[in-house]
Amino acid sequence: MSETTARSLEPRRFFLDRFALDESALEDAIGSAIARKADFADLYFEFHSSESFSMEEGIVKRANKNISQGAGVRVVAGDKYGCAHTDEVNGETLRLATQTARAIAEAGGRESGVAVRATRPQHDLYTLEQHPLDVALAEKIALLNDLDVFARRYDPRITNVLAGLGVEQKIVLVVNSSGVVVGDVQPLIRLSVTCIAEEGGKRQQGTSGGGGRVEFDFLTEGNRYRDWVKVAADQALRNLDAVDAPAGNMTVVLGPGWPGVLLHEAVGHGLEGDFNRKQTSAFSGRIGERVASELCTVVDDGTLPNRRGSLNCDDEGTPTGRTVLIEKGILRGYLQDRMNARLMGMEPTGNGRRESFAHAPMPRMTNTFMLAGETPPEDIIRSVPKGLYAANFGGGQVDITSGKFVFSATEAYLIEDGRITRPVKGATLIGNGPQSLTKISMVGTDLALDEGVGTCGKDGQSVPVGVGLPTIRIDGMTVGGTQA
Repeated sequence: MSETTARSLEPRRFFLDRFALDESALEDAIGSAIARKADFADLYFEFHSSESFSMEEGIVKRANKNISQGAGVRVVAGDKYGCAHTDEVNGETLRLATQTARAIAEAGGRESGVAVRATRPQHDLYTLEQHPLDVALAEKIALLNDLDVFARRYDPRITNVLAGLGVEQKIVLVVNSSGVVVGDVQPLIRLSVTCIAEEGGKRQQGTSGGGGRVEFDFLTEGNRYRDWVKVAADQALRNLDAVDAPAGNMTVVLGPGWPGVLLHEAVGHGLEGDFNRKQTSAFSGRIGERVASELCTVVDDGTLPNRRGSLNCDDEGTPTGRTVLIEKGILRGYLQDRMNARLMGMEPTGNGRRESFAHAPMPRMTNTFMLAGETPPEDIIRSVPKGLYAANFGGGQVDITSGKFVFSATEAYLIEDGRITRPVKGATLIGNGPQSLTKISMVGTDLALDEGVGTCGKDGQSVPVGVGLPTIRIDGMTVGGTQA
């Protein structure tokens, strides 16, 4: 059996065999980590294998394969925690790592005995018949080559195509001081496409892509990757004719799917437990209060099968779940890891996430989206005499404390007399997350999740996430552009 075969791989046995450990070594390590003044401790073992390919100017210019492995130890005492990690795992290095983490957390005292017991994740969200890492290299290169040829034939104004394919698998095992041992095998694949169009001295680009915790055939089924090429190419071609975006306060309509990234950044981060425990979020201390229009219900759901942001269990071994954050405008809860949940007197929500064994877990989103409403999206557009329709976004910046955000729209259009008309360029949306939620006056029936490309950054750590949104109307948002 290859190390990448997921169906029959059992993480606990995998790591014990790979690092020549036995059950007593796990018990000794976690027993050493948990001390009289420590509240809890955990061990996190990880084996990560990945491949990445990038194409530009019709050539696959880079192909990389990486393998990393190691173990992280965390000890939590009150609101302090200590972390240590090692990429050379054996009984001795685990002992040194636990001593280091305990010293950092200032948790001293006698060692405690812990009997560990193997458990299975409550979910089975992404078991695959064949892992994408097991697909032949030639098949992956052929996809990128066909993608490039198809894009250039699609329209002669497409002068360059940039594509990236990433495939990875994480095998993880969490051992905690409650005696729980839980492992997971986490596949992931992502294809990104950027098309560059040129005409009359003008140059524009469009982006698309997708993926998830899926098999390689997901990309090729029904020529799905060609659909993403069309989306990227059409976006670039439309932007060639784009006029300068207007500026001022106006009605803004956000399209379904990826525009949910604005919800993720402007609202989602402010609902993570650590910011609220420290009273640095605009949502701190507001559970039970109205924070949004009654049309808004926002959830974070890590249990959606095969989605990029989904997990069978989080990186603390807690089963993922569906957490209602805002219900009909009322704030209902926060996203919690174990430490912040304990300090706030709440339950963990399965949102403790870490980039790798070398990082500490913290509260993070999984798949965050607003539920559908009752208004057909075409009626929302017809209701706007003059405004902006934002269909796609690039980067943005958010201040968690104040809730203020700035986002750049990579695909946007004017709304004139209830119709989507001319494409515009240079549009930025400026606002305040909590205030913007209260200005949502219409919510569409067309909830869509993104195609599977999202990556979230926080405190130097990146993790895969999903976002989603139905068409929504926001009354009175500031749009930055070039026309007064």
